[in-house]
Amino acid sequence: MKNILILAMMTFMISGQAYTQTEQKGQSEETAEMEQITPTGYTTFKVSDDVTMYKVTFKNQYKMNVAGHLFIPKNLDRSKQHSALVVGHPMGAVKEQSANVYAANMAERGFVALSLDLSFWGESEGEPRNAVALDIYAEDFSAAVDFLGTRPFVDRNRIGIIGVCGSGSFVISAAKIDPRMKAIATVSMYDMGAASRNALNHSLTLEQRKKIQEEAAEQRYVEFTGGETKYTSGTVHKLDENTDPIQREFYEFYRTARGEYTPKGGSPELTTHPTLSSNTKFMNFYPFNDIETISPRPMLFITGDKAHSKEFSEDAYKRAAEPKELVIVPNAGHVDLYDKTDLIPFDKLEGFFKTNLK
Repeated sequence: MKNILILAMMTFMISGQAYTQTEQKGQSEETAEMEQITPTGYTTFKVSDDVTMYKVTFKNQYKMNVAGHLFIPKNLDRSKQHSALVVGHPMGAVKEQSANVYAANMAERGFVALSLDLSFWGESEGEPRNAVALDIYAEDFSAAVDFLGTRPFVDRNRIGIIGVCGSGSFVISAAKIDPRMKAIATVSMYDMGAASRNALNHSLTLEQRKKIQEEAAEQRYVEFTGGETKYTSGTVHKLDENTDPIQREFYEFYRTARGEYTPKGGSPELTTHPTLSSNTKFMNFYPFNDIETISPRPMLFITGDKAHSKEFSEDAYKRAAEPKELVIVPNAGHVDLYDKTDLIPFDKLEGFFKTNLK
């Protein structure tokens, strides 16, 4: 009886896989065209003339359109297959900021690189805007692998992934169940679950956490009955004598010409701010649980020696199984590794992916 049950389950799983493969084939045909664009207006920094940039859109498993920027070296022989990378942006950000910094620079070094907007953010679909939906965030990275793995110039067995800040925890969540992500790197990672439950250095009490949960739960009634959506956390819009150093660090990136970017149709007043009623979902997010199961795929954790978020990279490194490496960048804060190319260890990233995507 047990053998019959196992056989029936295997038959169901195999038939399900066949259905999915048929469905994906149709999507790959729909998204075969890529729109070449100039970096002006689509990035917050200068892109090398040696890289060609494309605007792309693909669907995740929930049939939501995910927007991305694809960076391809101009000298790439597209008749052959090459290694590729997916790059995720910090929580509350968009692809035009640090994700594009990483994607463009890795393309300069010979990789096909795709940055993406997580669902509910930037140019990707999802309502309400700025909602926290962790399963869908992880799915977006798997959908990006779907897209890259169906390009004729990409070797689907040589796809790696980079998560910056909050996306560091999202790519770990995705990689635990998607073995197509052959090498995983995080930079200035935030464990968005631990940060929401406990705050930095475990400074949030259980009583304070429950108060936040109660406020978010009550807001659901407001929105259910057609009331105004409220937003929370994110980066402040003004500095004063009471602004703490961490907020000042984020302000210098998100609220100045250095990194400010408002997506088309968006409002600068709402950038970086998730919805209040959905933000508590982070408190139920445990991306480092089972992180050791990613092994034997390699993991690289990069953080700054002055980064307020260093605790999260150190925790992930401690929990992960070999092969793994922790790189601590001297004289670098958390946000420094968003865009300061003189501090970002691109040589290390290049070596890591060239070694492990071959």
